[in-house]
Amino acid sequence: MELAAIAERVFLARGFSDTTMQMIASQAGGSKETLYRHFKSKEALFAEVVGRRAVRISGPESAIARDEVPEVALFDLGISLMRLMTKKDAASLFSIVIAETPRSPKLGAIFYAQGPGATLKRLTKYLRVAASRGQLRCREPLRAAKLFLGAVVAQHHLHCLIDRPRAAISETEMRKHVRAAVSMFLARYRPERPYSDQGRGIRAGVLKRANRGKVNRGKVKKNNKHKSTSER
Repeated sequence: MELAAIAERVFLARGFSDTTMQMIASQAGGSKETLYRHFKSKEALFAEVVGRRAVRISGPESAIARDEVPEVALFDLGISLMRLMTKKDAASLFSIVIAETPRSPKLGAIFYAQGPGATLKRLTKYLRVAASRGQLRCREPLRAAKLFLGAVVAQHHLHCLIDRPRAAISETEMRKHVRAAVSMFLARYRPERPYSDQGRGIRAGVLKRANRGKVNRGKVKKNNKHKSTSER
């Protein structure tokens, strides 16, 4: 098992403050010195744990990293986020951060930067690029990214933190919820004309200008022909 996965298990069981590098090294079957060669501090190891979770949502294999169309990319991001947020250990990790950040403010900053902040940054970049291609009408991609992420997780996340649902949210319910969030987002940010229609309009404009050029060249040739005939 990878060091980060072992560390995550120990952090969830004992909390951040009560976990030591020696405990993690012992669980990994190695020495503390070996662990420090990979991670310079307990905070750095915690950052790796959180970062691994964020990669599952918006990492290199995600639809936003592959530059899929907005409908696909947003649904993929939303359902991945819902699946992760509704897992029992996700709520436990959040509870650890909330409980210990007053004593260790750096912990909260690490958690946000490597987790929610990283996802927000990646989604903002995707929305900016999609808008530049005409796929979205989005002048404020950061605000739009915050609105989408909030629509997906806010209510479910709150329940998981303060009053865990008696029954787990079904896959069907999660998919319905994410589809609704995507539809609401696109109702606000979809361009007036679909991207494909814009492409057809651009191509039609190019052909129209090309044909106009041919007509003008034909007129010039015809006028020159008449001029040379009259001169004779």
